[in-house]
Formats: sequence, C-alpha cells, structure tokens
Amino acid sequence: MVRMTAAAVAATAALALALTGAATAQDKKATELRYTTGAPEKTPWVTPQLRRFEQDVAEESGGKLKISSFVNAQLGNEQDTVQQVARGRIDMGGFSNGAVALIVPELSLLGLPFYFKNIAEQDCTVDAMTKTVSDLLAKKGVKFLGWTEVGTADIVGKKPYLVPADVKGLKAASASNKVSAAMWSTLGANPTPIGITEIASAFQTGLTDINSTVVTFYLPSGLAKVAPVLSRVELSDAPGIILMNKAAYDKLPAAERAALDKALARRSATQLRQEIRGFEATLRDMHVKAGGTIATPTPEQREEWRKVLQPVWPKMVQEVGGEAQNFYKQMEAARASCDKKS
Repeated sequence: MVRMTAAAVAATAALALALTGAATAQDKKATELRYTTGAPEKTPWVTPQLRRFEQDVAEESGGKLKISSFVNAQLGNEQDTVQQVARGRIDMGGFSNGAVALIVPELSLLGLPFYFKNIAEQDCTVDAMTKTVSDLLAKKGVKFLGWTEVGTADIVGKKPYLVPADVKGLKAASASNKVSAAMWSTLGANPTPIGITEIASAFQTGLTDINSTVVTFYLPSGLAKVAPVLSRVELSDAPGIILMNKAAYDKLPAAERAALDKALARRSATQLRQEIRGFEATLRDMHVKAGGTIATPTPEQREEWRKVLQPVWPKMVQEVGGEAQNFYKQMEAARASCDKKS
C-alpha cells in the first residue's frame, strides 16, 4: 500500500477542487447560437429587434443560451448564409423571403408583384401560410422561427422610373430567385443575380442600372449615395423570416428549446412588422432632406406596371417548379379566406 504524504494529500485535494470548479464553470457556460443577418447596424432589424432578441433569450434561459450576432453580412451575404444555416454551419439568422427561396423556391411566390391588394391582406395571407412554409423548410433541415418584415420594394437608380417602358433594356440587379428574374424579364430589363452587399458597387461599376429594394435597406446601407432616385412603384411588400438549423434546434435541451420559444413569443409578427413599416416613412424623409429624390408614379402609371406583371403570375408559378402549383393554390385559398374576414 502506497502512503501519501500530507503535502501530496493536500495537492491532490487542491487539484480535485480545481477540477470540480472547472466542471462547474463549464456547466454554467452558455450555449452559444450564432445569428447572421445582412442588415447593417443602424437598421431596425438590428436595433431594436436583434438586440432585444438577444436580451429576451438570455432572460428566458436564465443565461443558459446566448445569441452571438453577426450583422452587416459579416459571415457573408444572405444568399450564402441562408444555405449555411440549412447545412448547419451557422445556427440561425434573419433573412429576406427572396433569400430563403434559394432553399425553398416556392416561398418566392409570396413576393409576386402586385399580388396583394393591401398590407392587411398580405399579412393575413402570410400568417395563414405558416404551417405550409414550416413544413417545406423542415424538409430542408431548417426550423421556422417566425415572420418579420422586409418592407415595400420600390425601384432605385439614377433617374425616375415611372412606367414599365422606363426600365426596358436596362441592367437590373435581381434577387436570386425565378420570380425576381421573371419580373425583370417581363418588364424588358436584363436581370443579373447580385447579392445585396454587392449592389452598391454594381451601380458604381455599371454592372447594374436599376434595383428593386426596400428603403429600410436602401438608405442605411449607403445604396442611396450611388442610386439617388427612389421610384415609389410599390412592386410588392416582402416578408422576412427568422430561421434556425433544425438539427441545432432539436439537440438543445428541452428547457433551452422552451426558453428560445418563449423569447420568440415575446414579440409578435405584428409588432415586428409595425416597427419596420414605421421606420420607412422616417427614412424617406431623411433621404429627401439629404438631397435624394423620391419619384411617385400617378395611380394611372402604377396601374401600367400591374397590367404588365399580373398576367405573368401563372408563368412565374410554373417556372418556380417543385410544389409551386400547390403552394400557389394554398395562397389563393388563404387570400380568399382573409378577404372574407375583412
């Protein structure tokens, strides 16, 4: 039998205590979830929404979950990062509907130009499509966490674009989905898919002449400096989506999943949408005060855009492929149901 000296016993006890302390510290270490967004810091998607979400998650989980945010496309543009979420390389993020359509093409139909007659009809229809959208995303390994808002898509460039003929033959920065490409082609423009972080440089180099974007990105991102004219065509009002890798969500302990769900439930889609839309008017005023231009088509001119684009909805649905026909039928049913409620 080996006898330990008093000094050895003391050293062993100290080591055991240190190891116990390290294990306890490790137990207390928060599970980190990396959150990506292409939104710049000074936009409502980040402040207040993302910063508030970080706090909500910390409070609901008692510090066991931590959202580590990467804003302004620090991890890459949203076309790339949404696919990294699907693959599990990034845990979660907030994305435009156009970017999410890269993994579930059917979702691009929510951005059909001039499809909804007003904002209330759109919000009701989108909310009614939640289960369908969640199921399609789950097939791609992605967990739907909630709706948010992107904003009203207008056309920006270096001069006003008030009627469809104004964009004919121009180079258009297109979102990476078939609805966006088909829209520009129908209008007679030449679409090229360009990530949101590269659009400003595309204007500077002459790669693009026009872009469809929302004022909540247009002004804070600096795009307004190189494309100073915003034409209020109101092509569509695009939803945003908060997503998480499904495997990452599923492997969280039940208590942490519940805490994440409770944090998300603190802020309704209605609240998030209102925050974005309320900011739009402020930004338009700021744009004009800074020397920019807002060109507003007359109701008759706006009707010209609708007449050109509405007839190609069936073609857009067909080009999307996959389960697009069924998705579109459900959209139609949801919209009709929402109209009856109003």
